[in-house]
Amino acid sequence: MEKVLEKDFQTFKLTEDQELLRKTIRDVAEENFKEKAREIDKTHRFPRENFELLSQLEMTGLTLPEKYGGGGMDYVSYSIVIEELAKVCATTSVILAAHLSLCSIPINIFGSDFIKEKYLKKLARGEFLGAFCLSEPGNGSDAQAMLTKAEDKGDYYLLNGTKAWITNGKEADVYVVLAQEIPLDTLKEKGLAKHKGVSAFIVEKNMAGVSFGKLEDKLGIRASSTCQVILDNVKVPKENLLGSTGEGFKIAMVTLDGGRIGIASQALGIAQACFDLASSYAKQREAFGKKISDFQAIQFMLTEMATEIEVGRLLTYQAANLHDTGEKFTKSAAEAKLFCSELASKAANKALQILGGYGYTTEYDAERFLRDAKITEIYEGTSEIQRIVIAQNIIKEISDKI
Repeated sequence: MEKVLEKDFQTFKLTEDQELLRKTIRDVAEENFKEKAREIDKTHRFPRENFELLSQLEMTGLTLPEKYGGGGMDYVSYSIVIEELAKVCATTSVILAAHLSLCSIPINIFGSDFIKEKYLKKLARGEFLGAFCLSEPGNGSDAQAMLTKAEDKGDYYLLNGTKAWITNGKEADVYVVLAQEIPLDTLKEKGLAKHKGVSAFIVEKNMAGVSFGKLEDKLGIRASSTCQVILDNVKVPKENLLGSTGEGFKIAMVTLDGGRIGIASQALGIAQACFDLASSYAKQREAFGKKISDFQAIQFMLTEMATEIEVGRLLTYQAANLHDTGEKFTKSAAEAKLFCSELASKAANKALQILGGYGYTTEYDAERFLRDAKITEIYEGTSEIQRIVIAQNIIKEISDKI
Protein backbone atom coordinates (compact mmCIF):
# COMPACT_ATOMS: atom_id res chain seq x y z
CA MET A 1 0.00 0.00 0.00
CA GLU A 2 1.43 3.37 -0.99
CA LYS A 3 2.40 5.70 1.78
CA VAL A 4 0.52 8.98 1.71
CA LEU A 5 2.24 12.29 2.38
CA GLU A 6 1.15 13.78 5.65
CA LYS A 7 1.04 17.47 6.32
CA ASP A 8 0.26 19.32 9.49
CA PHE A 9 -2.04 22.27 9.01
CA GLN A 10 -1.99 24.94 11.65
CA THR A 11 -4.51 27.56 12.59
CA PHE A 12 -2.73 30.80 13.24
CA LYS A 13 -3.86 33.13 15.95
CA LEU A 14 -1.82 36.27 16.22
CA THR A 15 -0.47 37.28 19.60
CA GLU A 16 -1.53 40.54 21.21
CA ASP A 17 1.84 42.05 20.27
CA GLN A 18 1.39 41.01 16.64
CA GLU A 19 -2.13 42.43 16.54
CA LEU A 20 -0.83 45.68 18.02
CA LEU A 21 1.99 45.75 15.47
CA ARG A 22 -0.52 45.32 12.64
CA LYS A 23 -2.66 48.18 13.91
CA THR A 24 0.36 50.42 14.42
CA ILE A 25 1.88 49.88 10.99
CA ARG A 26 -1.54 50.10 9.33
CA ASP A 27 -2.22 53.49 10.93
CA VAL A 28 1.25 54.76 9.99
CA ALA A 29 0.90 53.55 6.41
CA GLU A 30 -2.59 54.96 5.97
CA GLU A 31 -1.60 58.34 7.37
CA ASN A 32 1.82 58.78 5.77
CA PHE A 33 2.13 56.61 2.66
CA LYS A 34 -1.30 56.12 1.08
CA GLU A 35 -1.83 59.46 -0.65
CA LYS A 36 1.85 59.76 -1.50
CA ALA A 37 1.75 56.39 -3.30
CA ARG A 38 0.00 57.92 -6.32
CA GLU A 39 2.46 60.82 -6.51
CA ILE A 40 5.61 58.69 -6.40
CA ASP A 41 4.12 56.24 -8.89
CA LYS A 42 3.66 59.08 -11.39
CA THR A 43 6.99 60.81 -10.76
CA HIS A 44 9.15 57.71 -10.08
CA ARG A 45 10.54 59.57 -7.05
CA PHE A 46 12.26 57.31 -4.52
CA PRO A 47 10.54 57.93 -1.15
CA ARG A 48 13.58 57.94 1.12
CA GLU A 49 11.51 59.72 3.75
CA ASN A 50 9.28 56.64 4.00
CA PHE A 51 12.29 54.49 4.84
CA GLU A 52 13.47 57.09 7.35
CA LEU A 53 10.08 57.10 9.07
CA LEU A 54 10.16 53.31 9.25
CA SER A 55 13.60 53.54 10.83
CA GLN A 56 12.25 55.93 13.48
CA LEU A 57 9.60 53.31 14.24
CA GLU A 58 12.36 50.65 14.51
CA MET A 59 11.00 48.75 11.52
CA THR A 60 14.27 48.75 9.56
CA GLY A 61 15.76 46.26 12.01
CA LEU A 62 12.52 44.47 12.82
CA THR A 63 13.83 40.89 12.80
CA LEU A 64 17.47 41.61 13.64
CA PRO A 65 18.96 40.81 17.07
CA GLU A 66 18.51 43.40 19.78
CA LYS A 67 22.27 43.40 20.49
CA TYR A 68 22.77 44.98 17.06
CA GLY A 69 19.96 47.48 17.42
CA GLY A 70 17.22 45.34 15.94
CA GLY A 71 13.75 44.56 17.21
CA GLY A 72 14.30 40.85 17.72
CA MET A 73 10.85 40.11 16.31
CA ASP A 74 9.72 36.99 14.47
CA TYR A 75 9.02 36.43 10.78
CA VAL A 76 5.27 36.40 11.25
CA SER A 77 5.61 39.98 12.49
CA TYR A 78 7.76 40.75 9.46
CA SER A 79 5.04 39.34 7.18
CA ILE A 80 2.45 41.51 8.88
CA VAL A 81 4.50 44.68 8.37
CA ILE A 82 5.21 43.99 4.69
CA GLU A 83 1.55 43.14 4.02
CA GLU A 84 0.25 46.30 5.68
CA LEU A 85 2.73 48.48 3.80
CA ALA A 86 1.87 46.81 0.48
CA LYS A 87 -1.83 47.49 1.02
CA VAL A 88 -1.16 51.20 0.57
CA CYS A 89 2.23 51.39 -1.19
CA ALA A 90 3.87 48.36 -2.82
CA THR A 91 6.99 50.44 -3.49
CA THR A 92 7.57 51.12 0.20
CA SER A 93 6.99 47.46 1.06
CA VAL A 94 9.63 46.23 -1.38
CA ILE A 95 12.15 48.85 -0.25
CA LEU A 96 11.90 47.50 3.30
CA ALA A 97 11.72 43.85 2.21
CA ALA A 98 14.91 44.10 0.13
CA HIS A 99 16.68 45.99 2.91
CA LEU A 100 15.76 43.46 5.59
CA SER A 101 15.38 40.01 4.05
CA LEU A 102 17.88 40.29 1.18
CA CYS A 103 20.69 42.30 2.76
CA SER A 104 20.48 42.56 6.55
CA ILE A 105 19.40 38.99 7.30
CA PRO A 106 22.14 37.19 5.32
CA ILE A 107 24.68 39.44 7.05
CA ASN A 108 23.16 38.44 10.37
CA ILE A 109 23.20 34.71 9.50
CA PHE A 110 26.58 34.44 7.79
CA GLY A 111 28.53 37.51 8.89
CA SER A 112 31.43 37.46 11.34
CA ASP A 113 31.16 39.36 14.62
CA PHE A 114 33.32 42.07 13.06
CA ILE A 115 31.04 42.38 10.01
CA LYS A 116 27.91 42.46 12.16
CA GLU A 117 29.37 45.19 14.34
CA LYS A 118 30.45 47.16 11.29
CA TYR A 119 27.28 46.93 9.18
CA LEU A 120 24.35 45.35 11.00
CA LYS A 121 23.90 48.11 13.57
CA LYS A 122 23.67 50.80 10.90
CA LEU A 123 21.34 48.66 8.79
CA ALA A 124 19.12 47.98 11.81
CA ARG A 125 18.92 51.66 12.68
CA GLY A 126 18.20 52.64 9.09
CA GLU A 127 21.42 54.64 8.78
CA PHE A 128 22.30 52.31 5.90
CA LEU A 129 19.86 51.08 3.25
CA GLY A 130 20.65 47.58 1.99
CA ALA A 131 20.43 45.78 -1.35
CA PHE A 132 21.17 42.33 -2.79
CA CYS A 133 23.08 41.75 -6.04
CA LEU A 134 22.55 38.32 -7.60
CA SER A 135 20.96 38.67 -11.05
CA GLU A 136 22.97 39.72 -14.09
CA PRO A 137 21.92 41.04 -17.52
CA GLY A 138 22.16 37.63 -19.20
CA ASN A 139 21.51 35.01 -16.57
CA GLY A 140 17.97 35.72 -15.33
CA SER A 141 16.83 32.80 -13.20
CA ASP A 142 20.07 30.87 -13.86
CA ALA A 143 22.06 32.16 -10.90
CA GLN A 144 24.84 29.62 -11.56
CA ALA A 145 25.68 31.33 -14.87
CA MET A 146 27.03 34.52 -13.29
CA LEU A 147 29.92 36.32 -14.96
CA THR A 148 30.86 38.67 -12.13
CA LYS A 149 34.34 37.73 -10.94
CA ALA A 150 36.13 38.10 -7.63
CA GLU A 151 39.92 37.78 -7.61
CA ASP A 152 41.84 37.14 -4.40
CA LYS A 153 44.68 39.68 -4.44
CA GLY A 154 46.10 38.71 -1.08
CA ASP A 155 45.20 41.81 0.91
CA TYR A 156 41.83 42.33 -0.78
CA TYR A 157 39.39 41.00 -3.36
CA LEU A 158 39.00 42.65 -6.76
CA LEU A 159 35.42 42.54 -8.09
CA ASN A 160 34.42 43.04 -11.72
CA GLY A 161 31.03 42.59 -13.32
CA THR A 162 27.52 43.96 -13.74
CA LYS A 163 24.49 43.12 -11.62
CA ALA A 164 20.99 43.79 -12.96
CA TRP A 165 17.49 44.51 -11.65
CA ILE A 166 18.80 45.56 -8.26
CA THR A 167 16.06 46.80 -5.92
CA ASN A 168 17.18 49.89 -3.97
CA GLY A 169 19.89 50.16 -6.65
CA LYS A 170 21.27 53.71 -6.61
CA GLU A 171 19.80 54.48 -3.20
CA ALA A 172 21.41 51.69 -1.19
CA ASP A 173 24.50 52.18 0.95
CA VAL A 174 25.48 48.51 1.36
CA TYR A 175 25.20 45.59 -1.09
CA VAL A 176 25.50 41.85 -0.66
CA VAL A 177 27.18 40.86 -3.94
CA LEU A 178 27.54 37.35 -5.37
CA ALA A 179 30.59 36.70 -7.56
CA GLN A 180 32.54 33.77 -9.01
CA GLU A 181 35.68 33.55 -6.89
CA ILE A 182 37.08 30.13 -7.83
CA PRO A 183 37.87 29.96 -11.59
CA LEU A 184 35.71 27.58 -13.61
CA ASP A 185 38.78 25.68 -14.87
CA THR A 186 39.83 24.98 -11.29
CA LEU A 187 36.36 23.77 -10.41
CA LYS A 188 36.29 21.52 -13.47
CA GLU A 189 39.65 20.00 -12.57
CA LYS A 190 38.33 19.21 -9.11
CA GLY A 191 35.07 17.84 -10.47
CA LEU A 192 33.03 20.52 -8.74
CA ALA A 193 29.89 22.27 -10.02
CA LYS A 194 30.09 25.92 -11.08
CA HIS A 195 28.13 27.18 -8.11
CA LYS A 196 30.74 25.76 -5.72
CA GLY A 197 33.03 28.63 -6.73
CA VAL A 198 30.58 31.44 -5.91
CA SER A 199 31.29 33.65 -2.90
CA ALA A 200 29.39 36.51 -1.28
CA PHE A 201 30.86 39.91 -0.45
CA ILE A 202 29.74 43.09 1.25
CA VAL A 203 30.29 46.10 -0.98
CA GLU A 204 29.77 49.71 0.02
CA LYS A 205 28.34 52.32 -2.32
CA ASN A 206 31.26 54.69 -1.76
CA MET A 207 33.95 52.15 -2.76
CA ALA A 208 35.94 53.24 -5.81
CA GLY A 209 34.72 51.56 -8.98
CA VAL A 210 31.06 51.22 -7.97
CA SER A 211 28.71 52.90 -10.45
CA PHE A 212 25.15 52.53 -11.68
CA GLY A 213 23.24 52.08 -14.91
CA LYS A 214 20.12 53.99 -15.82
CA LEU A 215 17.04 53.65 -13.64
CA GLU A 216 14.65 51.13 -15.17
CA ASP A 217 11.33 52.58 -16.36
CA LYS A 218 9.08 49.90 -14.94
CA LEU A 219 5.44 48.85 -15.30
CA GLY A 220 4.86 48.86 -11.54
CA ILE A 221 6.56 49.66 -8.21
CA ARG A 222 7.80 52.59 -10.24
CA ALA A 223 9.27 54.61 -7.38
CA SER A 224 11.62 51.86 -6.22
CA SER A 225 15.17 52.41 -7.45
CA THR A 226 15.88 49.56 -9.87
CA CYS A 227 19.07 49.65 -11.92
CA GLN A 228 22.30 47.89 -12.79
CA VAL A 229 25.11 47.97 -10.26
CA ILE A 230 28.45 48.07 -12.10
CA LEU A 231 31.64 46.87 -10.43
CA ASP A 232 34.86 48.01 -12.10
CA ASN A 233 37.97 46.87 -10.26
CA VAL A 234 36.31 47.36 -6.89
CA LYS A 235 38.69 46.62 -4.02
CA VAL A 236 36.85 44.82 -1.25
CA PRO A 237 38.58 44.21 2.12
CA LYS A 238 39.22 40.54 2.96
CA GLU A 239 37.04 40.81 6.06
CA ASN A 240 34.07 41.69 3.81
CA LEU A 241 33.80 38.11 2.59
CA LEU A 242 30.41 36.90 3.82
CA GLY A 243 30.57 33.35 5.09
CA SER A 244 33.45 31.43 3.56
CA THR A 245 34.91 30.96 0.09
CA GLY A 246 32.55 29.01 -2.17
CA GLU A 247 29.58 29.45 0.16
CA GLY A 248 27.94 32.19 -1.91
CA PHE A 249 25.38 30.05 -3.71
CA LYS A 250 24.21 28.56 -0.41
CA ILE A 251 23.94 32.08 1.03
CA ALA A 252 21.89 33.18 -1.99
CA MET A 253 19.49 30.22 -1.72
CA VAL A 254 18.98 30.69 2.04
CA THR A 255 18.42 34.40 1.45
CA LEU A 256 15.87 33.82 -1.31
CA ASP A 257 13.96 31.31 0.81
CA GLY A 258 13.39 33.97 3.45
CA GLY A 259 12.87 36.68 0.86
CA ARG A 260 10.03 34.76 -0.75
CA ILE A 261 8.04 35.06 2.45
CA GLY A 262 8.41 38.82 2.11
CA ILE A 263 7.24 38.81 -1.51
CA ALA A 264 4.30 36.56 -0.60
CA SER A 265 3.39 39.11 2.06
CA GLN A 266 3.72 41.97 -0.40
CA ALA A 267 1.49 40.19 -2.91
CA LEU A 268 -0.99 39.40 -0.15
CA GLY A 269 -1.15 43.08 0.79
CA ILE A 270 -1.85 44.06 -2.83
CA ALA A 271 -4.59 41.42 -3.06
CA GLN A 272 -6.19 42.64 0.16
CA ALA A 273 -6.09 46.22 -1.10
CA CYS A 274 -7.85 45.08 -4.29
CA PHE A 275 -10.57 43.37 -2.29
CA ASP A 276 -11.04 46.37 0.01
CA LEU A 277 -11.37 48.75 -2.93
CA ALA A 278 -13.66 46.48 -4.95
CA SER A 279 -15.98 45.63 -2.07
CA SER A 280 -16.25 49.26 -0.97
CA TYR A 281 -17.03 50.39 -4.51
CA ALA A 282 -19.58 47.58 -5.02
CA LYS A 283 -21.52 48.65 -1.93
CA GLN A 284 -21.80 52.22 -3.24
CA ARG A 285 -22.19 51.86 -7.02
CA GLU A 286 -25.73 51.46 -8.31
CA ALA A 287 -26.87 49.91 -11.57
CA PHE A 288 -30.33 48.90 -12.72
CA GLY A 289 -31.81 50.36 -9.56
CA LYS A 290 -29.73 48.55 -6.94
CA LYS A 291 -26.23 48.27 -5.50
CA ILE A 292 -23.97 46.20 -7.71
CA SER A 293 -22.99 44.23 -4.58
CA ASP A 294 -26.49 42.73 -4.80
CA PHE A 295 -25.68 41.08 -8.13
CA GLN A 296 -24.57 37.47 -7.87
CA ALA A 297 -21.81 37.93 -10.46
CA ILE A 298 -20.18 40.59 -8.26
CA GLN A 299 -20.76 38.56 -5.10
CA PHE A 300 -19.01 35.56 -6.63
CA MET A 301 -15.98 37.64 -7.61
CA LEU A 302 -15.72 39.09 -4.10
CA THR A 303 -16.23 35.66 -2.57
CA GLU A 304 -13.41 34.15 -4.60
CA MET A 305 -11.09 37.03 -3.74
CA ALA A 306 -11.85 36.82 -0.02
CA THR A 307 -11.43 33.05 0.14
CA GLU A 308 -8.14 33.02 -1.75
CA ILE A 309 -6.75 35.87 0.35
CA GLU A 310 -7.48 33.83 3.47
CA VAL A 311 -5.72 30.82 1.96
CA GLY A 312 -2.76 32.97 0.95
CA ARG A 313 -2.46 34.45 4.42
CA LEU A 314 -2.43 31.00 6.03
CA LEU A 315 0.22 29.77 3.57
CA THR A 316 2.36 32.82 4.27
CA TYR A 317 2.01 32.61 8.04
CA GLN A 318 2.79 28.89 7.93
CA ALA A 319 6.03 29.56 6.03
CA ALA A 320 6.93 32.37 8.43
CA ASN A 321 6.16 30.18 11.43
CA LEU A 322 8.35 27.36 10.10
CA HIS A 323 11.12 29.91 9.65
CA ASP A 324 10.69 31.06 13.25
CA THR A 325 10.74 27.54 14.68
CA GLY A 326 13.88 26.58 12.76
CA GLU A 327 12.16 23.98 10.60
CA LYS A 328 12.61 23.52 6.87
CA PHE A 329 10.52 26.10 5.06
CA THR A 330 11.85 26.14 1.48
CA LYS A 331 8.76 24.46 0.03
CA SER A 332 6.33 26.41 2.19
CA ALA A 333 7.96 29.72 1.20
CA ALA A 334 7.78 28.78 -2.48
CA GLU A 335 4.13 27.72 -2.13
CA ALA A 336 3.23 30.99 -0.41
CA LYS A 337 5.11 33.07 -2.95
CA LEU A 338 3.60 31.22 -5.92
CA PHE A 339 0.04 31.30 -4.64
CA CYS A 340 0.03 34.88 -3.35
CA SER A 341 1.78 36.40 -6.37
CA GLU A 342 -0.65 34.83 -8.81
CA LEU A 343 -3.51 35.74 -6.46
CA ALA A 344 -2.43 39.40 -6.48
CA SER A 345 -2.70 39.59 -10.26
CA LYS A 346 -6.09 37.80 -10.27
CA ALA A 347 -7.46 40.01 -7.50
CA ALA A 348 -6.27 43.15 -9.29
CA ASN A 349 -7.99 42.05 -12.49
CA LYS A 350 -11.22 41.34 -10.62
CA ALA A 351 -11.08 44.69 -8.82
CA LEU A 352 -10.60 46.52 -12.10
CA GLN A 353 -13.49 44.60 -13.64
CA ILE A 354 -15.81 45.46 -10.75
CA LEU A 355 -14.90 49.14 -11.01
CA GLY A 356 -15.45 49.04 -14.76
CA GLY A 357 -14.41 52.18 -16.60
CA TYR A 358 -13.37 53.91 -13.38
CA GLY A 359 -10.94 51.08 -12.69
CA TYR A 360 -9.17 51.84 -15.94
CA THR A 361 -8.42 55.41 -14.87
CA THR A 362 -5.89 56.77 -12.41
CA GLU A 363 -8.73 58.29 -10.37
CA TYR A 364 -8.86 54.95 -8.55
CA ASP A 365 -5.95 52.75 -7.45
CA ALA A 366 -7.10 49.57 -9.22
CA GLU A 367 -4.89 50.12 -12.26
CA ARG A 368 -1.83 50.76 -10.03
CA PHE A 369 -2.55 47.62 -8.05
CA LEU A 370 -2.67 45.67 -11.32
CA ARG A 371 0.68 47.08 -12.43
CA ASP A 372 2.30 46.56 -9.03
CA ALA A 373 1.03 42.99 -8.71
CA LYS A 374 2.74 41.58 -11.80
CA ILE A 375 6.30 41.91 -10.53
CA THR A 376 5.55 39.63 -7.57
CA GLU A 377 5.28 36.78 -10.09
CA ILE A 378 8.77 37.56 -11.38
CA TYR A 379 11.30 38.75 -8.79
CA GLU A 380 12.92 36.53 -6.19
CA GLY A 381 12.17 33.59 -8.45
CA THR A 382 9.52 33.50 -11.16
CA SER A 383 6.37 31.43 -10.76
CA GLU A 384 8.00 28.81 -12.97
CA ILE A 385 11.00 28.61 -10.61
CA GLN A 386 8.66 28.28 -7.62
CA ARG A 387 6.93 25.34 -9.31
CA ILE A 388 10.31 23.67 -9.84
CA VAL A 389 11.28 24.22 -6.19
CA ILE A 390 7.94 22.86 -4.95
CA ALA A 391 8.09 19.85 -7.29
CA GLN A 392 11.63 18.96 -6.23
CA ASN A 393 10.64 19.09 -2.57
CA ILE A 394 7.47 17.03 -3.13
CA ILE A 395 9.44 14.34 -4.96
CA LYS A 396 12.03 14.26 -2.18
CA GLU A 397 9.28 13.95 0.44
CA ILE A 398 7.75 11.04 -1.45
CA SER A 399 11.13 9.33 -1.81
CA ASP A 400 11.86 9.75 1.89
CA LYS A 401 8.58 8.08 2.82
CA ILE A 402 8.85 5.08 0.50
